[in-house]
Amino acid sequence: MLTLGIDTSNYATSLAVYDSCAKEVVCDKKQFLPVKQGQLGLRQSDALFHHTAALPELLNQLGQQVDLRQIQAVGVSTRPRPVDGSYMPCFLAGKSAAVAFASARGIPLIETTHQQGHIAAALFATGEEDLFRRSSLVFHVSGGTTDLLLCNGYDSIQCIGTSSDLYAGQAVDRVGVKLGFAFPAGVMVSELAVKCTETVRPKVSVKGTSCSLSGLENQCNQLLAQGKTPEYVCRYCLNCVAETALRMVKAALEEYPGLPVVFAGGVMSSQIIREYVTRRLSGAHFVPGKFSSDNAIGVACIAAREANHG
Repeated sequence: MLTLGIDTSNYATSLAVYDSCAKEVVCDKKQFLPVKQGQLGLRQSDALFHHTAALPELLNQLGQQVDLRQIQAVGVSTRPRPVDGSYMPCFLAGKSAAVAFASARGIPLIETTHQQGHIAAALFATGEEDLFRRSSLVFHVSGGTTDLLLCNGYDSIQCIGTSSDLYAGQAVDRVGVKLGFAFPAGVMVSELAVKCTETVRPKVSVKGTSCSLSGLENQCNQLLAQGKTPEYVCRYCLNCVAETALRMVKAALEEYPGLPVVFAGGVMSSQIIREYVTRRLSGAHFVPGKFSSDNAIGVACIAAREANHG
């Protein structure tokens, strides 16, 4: 049984097909939204346009690898998070495509959220099926969230910690764009940070399970003004995000001891952050980049589960 997942986030247009019998991703396609050099993202009207333009071609590419006539349910993210007032126009493109596909085929349409898709993709990628049925701590860190979540699967989510100002992904992207990288800049920041051989000790602002990241951008700008290399500044930025996440998780584990910890979201695909945290927190789950960054895989998995196929 195959399900189609569609996600049109503020970063990428994503499609995926999931086989609920084999419990594997058959194929997935993704195209980042084009952002002009030096800019920090798109207006929602532009994002909506680029999603609308990209979806037919990506669906055509998907159809070259899998028989779309075999799709038995469609999942789509229709808003950022499962909370009142959560809304972004860019998700309308995905919803329109999903409604059209499901209506034309007469198959179930399952609506979910971008954040739940991230959670489901990360839980699936751990390979531990029981995480869908038990409590866990999921840290969702991206350009739009820095949320420490108490989850029971993907459908019961309580935010127990977050940033009071800047999101981690925003901080990373601003540093990267400052250095001349294209937006989103996370991959380039991480690749440059790996080349730093100096010891980097970040200063962070964490209180319990809450943090402030507004000072990180200023710290990185000051380091550049002091003559620090771009490699050092990138390493400092990512180490700061990693140390912040580590302290927040440790604070949460004091209240919820023994729970598994899963890291999700595009920022968490960084090798630097993964190595920093796993050396200091045993048993933490970091999943491969394609399951961590924006994707439709989790949405397709949710569609399968909600349609009672898997």
